[in-house]
Amino acid sequence: MNIVLFDGLCNFCNTTVLKIIKYDKRNQLKFSSLQSEFGKKMLKLHNMEEDDLSTIVFIKNDQDVYKETTAVIEIIKLLEGKPKILLIFRIMPQKIRDYFYKVFSRNRYKLFGKKDSCIMPPLEIRNKFIN
Repeated sequence: MNIVLFDGLCNFCNTTVLKIIKYDKRNQLKFSSLQSEFGKKMLKLHNMEEDDLSTIVFIKNDQDVYKETTAVIEIIKLLEGKPKILLIFRIMPQKIRDYFYKVFSRNRYKLFGKKDSCIMPPLEIRNKFIN
């Protein structure tokens, strides 16, 4: 199973997850918020800090773990259509990509806002989420 762990309070992150679902034509991805019991369990299982909400985490095939821009790139590889254009960022060294990712991550609440609690996904895509 391929699992995307994301900040369930972040407006930008929630919008991004909905876009990912739209382009996940082969239904290869499941999602869980970092704040959920499942998300915390996965972080602990993979020796990551349970309270770190600053990054997206991608667990590929239940074993390989990616975060920050490498997670984004690995997720995009599984998508169909327009998002594939973003793979151009692979040419940039990871340290540079991750630097800009961290700057954005620190400011995402200021730029896009934050929810008080994780959203309930619409019924038609609820099966894509793990609590």
